[in-house]
Amino acid sequence: MTQKQIEWLASLSGLCGSGLVAANLPISGWGFVVFLISNAFWIAFAVRGKHWGLLTMQAGFTVTSTLGVFRWLLV
Repeated sequence: MTQKQIEWLASLSGLCGSGLVAANLPISGWGFVVFLISNAFWIAFAVRGKHWGLLTMQAGFTVTSTLGVFRWLLV
């Protein structure tokens, strides 16, 4: 997968996740699962491109996305 493809998948999955959460529907908790997918793509993008600030931010967002999955879907 190219760096450009990873970047676009990260961006589009992040937008889908935020749309799900913002909709505030019974399925909105799944937005955090989509955020985790986005986080994984962003982390891959950051590591490949040596974007350490982006990697740090996405590591933090992975923690908040995991918390969202736990609170919305597992409790």
